[in-house]
Amino acid sequence: MYSRLHARFCLGKMLVILRDGRKLHGVLRSYDQFANLVLEDTVERIYHGNAFAENWRGLYLIRGENVVLLGEIDLDQEDDIPLRQVDWNVLEPYHKSDIEAKKQREESKAQILYEKKGFCKEGGEGDGY
Repeated sequence: MYSRLHARFCLGKMLVILRDGRKLHGVLRSYDQFANLVLEDTVERIYHGNAFAENWRGLYLIRGENVVLLGEIDLDQEDDIPLRQVDWNVLEPYHKSDIEAKKQREESKAQILYEKKGFCKEGGEGDGY
């Protein structure tokens, strides 16, 4: 029987950025014409300043409509980036505050565009696609 998600060869370590902002690192094992992805040995990474933390996710199926960016990581250059790894629990509160600050900035921008330029707010009337 034909499978919609075809098995492919290993394409190396990949970075996938999702619509909600999560950053996943893993080995691409499969994909299909809708950009649905299967990542193996997946970790979710969060960043703050010059530090990062990883949280193990394992085998990860990603619906294509949630993929913003997919790219292969150059393993030779990955170690050249001056980031230090810290424990997830240490970095998570900082990461959450960064997300909240970004959300507030985006809401302020949307309000200004709505009031002064007539743009619709995201999810508002006329924003359907």
